[in-house]
Amino acid sequence: MDMLVRIFLAITILFALTPEKARGESLDQTINYLLDYVAKSDATFVRNGQTHTPQEAVNHIKAKYEHFKSEIKTPEDFIRLSASKSLLTGQPYLVRTKDGKEIQLSAWLTDALKKHRAQ
Repeated sequence: MDMLVRIFLAITILFALTPEKARGESLDQTINYLLDYVAKSDATFVRNGQTHTPQEAVNHIKAKYEHFKSEIKTPEDFIRLSASKSLLTGQPYLVRTKDGKEIQLSAWLTDALKKHRAQ
């Protein structure tokens, strides 16, 4: 029975470790990575039909992050609540890359998060 309890605890601990925790990275560090990714991008951000610079996008995402901070437990929560769509219109936020392609900001950041985790 003692061995069974140890196995259960080991499995529980393994499943509790997110990729960030496994690397020793906090939620705040991951969020800061994503914000920095936006800030350093060479893209145009589209919110409710209006274009914004990377820094303007970061400022807006940070403001929404502060609003939803108590609900954000994972980087995916951060993307979903702070960087996916307008609360006013429901329109998704977009990223327009230099080649003119538009992609939803949530998908763009999710891809960046996957690449970050793979490093």
